[in-house]
Amino acid sequence: MTSISKGSIFQSIRNKLLNPNHWLCFLSGFFLVFAYAPFSYWWLALILPSIMLHQVSHAPPKLAAKKMALFAFGWFSSGISWVHVSIDQFGGLPLIVSLLLMLGLCTYLALFPALAGYLTARFSKNKQVNLWLLPPIWLFCEYLRSVVLTGFPWLSLGYSQIDSPLATFAPIIGEVGLTGIVLIINICLVKVYNILSPLFKEQSQYTNTPTSSKGLIFPVALATSLIVTSLVLSQVSWTMLTGKSAKVALIQGNIAQSIKWQPEQEWPTMLKYLDLTRVNYDADLIIWPESAIPTLEPAAQDYLSTVNRSAILNNSAIITGLINYNFESKEYFNALLVLGKKNAKDQQGYYYNHSNRYYKSHLLPIGEFVPFQEWLRPLAPFFNLPMSSFTAGNYVQPNLVANGLHILPLNCFEIAFPTQLAANLTNKTDMILTVSNDAWFGDSHGPHQHFEIARMRALEFGRPLVRATNNGVTGIINHLGEVTAIAPQFEEVVLRGTVEFVTGDTPYSRWPNLILWLMILLPLMTLKGFKH
Repeated sequence: MTSISKGSIFQSIRNKLLNPNHWLCFLSGFFLVFAYAPFSYWWLALILPSIMLHQVSHAPPKLAAKKMALFAFGWFSSGISWVHVSIDQFGGLPLIVSLLLMLGLCTYLALFPALAGYLTARFSKNKQVNLWLLPPIWLFCEYLRSVVLTGFPWLSLGYSQIDSPLATFAPIIGEVGLTGIVLIINICLVKVYNILSPLFKEQSQYTNTPTSSKGLIFPVALATSLIVTSLVLSQVSWTMLTGKSAKVALIQGNIAQSIKWQPEQEWPTMLKYLDLTRVNYDADLIIWPESAIPTLEPAAQDYLSTVNRSAILNNSAIITGLINYNFESKEYFNALLVLGKKNAKDQQGYYYNHSNRYYKSHLLPIGEFVPFQEWLRPLAPFFNLPMSSFTAGNYVQPNLVANGLHILPLNCFEIAFPTQLAANLTNKTDMILTVSNDAWFGDSHGPHQHFEIARMRALEFGRPLVRATNNGVTGIINHLGEVTAIAPQFEEVVLRGTVEFVTGDTPYSRWPNLILWLMILLPLMTLKGFKH
């Protein structure tokens, strides 16, 4: 009996592992990474999910969840493989343990699409899954992914469309809306395939059997209308150039992460940034990346005062990333600080803790704070990375003011959260600034995806955006999400360019949360009796 039971268990496992339909789901997700930067074959996102959706379309709830989970596991295992670079190189863990951590992360992220698959099948009226229910349910599950455990909304489907004709929808419905459109087009492909494939089989047997166009009209018309609308929207301008501009210089220091916090490298690093800045004081605004100054602010008072005076004398302003430590509250803050000219009337001398600064609000789990740290920190060096005990700043903070410019700052991971950007956008905001230190992720596709996300934010909110990093991708992006200047990775370089300012607002910048919930609730209400 025991041998038979064991044999049947092994046979069941073998059958599941060799199931071609399961592999189709996994591989369609795995190759989806090529739809994103740096590969940017955006059309893959309009095709590959349909392979999985076809498998799901006749599955009961539990099987639909399983197939969606396999798709999502493939999607995340290739798409966020760059996370393993930081775990492997800086985590101090054996390879097998780091791989198990990645397995756990990808499995966790796959739960959200799996939930979408389960709910879609569960709320369908009969055995055939009503795929038209999927887009609003998927968007709801993506919302959960962006908030549960502080959120990790990376690699959402809409980001893949930043260079596609569909990108013109972004100023209206944002990246979240683009995700819904990507799903709709994939569903249309499944519907067309489901209708045509039996007809082709019949024709192969009975050459006189006519093909029927019944049922094809709606999916074809819907997909076509979306494409035509995107072309029409390309002629619409939501914001307009004011004719005003500013010269910017982005300092990319290219400091290796392995030496960044070594005490003997502190002054060489700070002098490097100062030297690179001195020959670029003709710029209106000079930006150093996240934590460019490798020491705590209280220990860098003399240096910061010197940089501040130098910038004022040269009619310029500098924004730098650094770490502040409050001795009274014993809190660390990941900060951005303005030095030099504030505006024409107020030259603003530097003093410790002045208000023209920004404290990062949305901290990165493990990297900047450790949840359940009492249990996790003793387990492995990975949970004790340098500077992993930050305190979050306020969710809404005043824009930075530098040389008369009003700048909305977002630090690193925060650029992936459009609602935070919307909460801090004002009618005075001239530009968006994001800084990062992607040296943690080496020569992977992570920094390119990060830059792609920044481009989507510029397009959604119709504002120019500059991105300063330690070793790339550093760039300047206009209000249309187009790259106007970009620096090579892994080089010490100063990227110079002109930022042109705009006036006006996009619909998405006004109502981001409203649009999200309308796209979730309205389809569910209207699709109550929708046919398959």
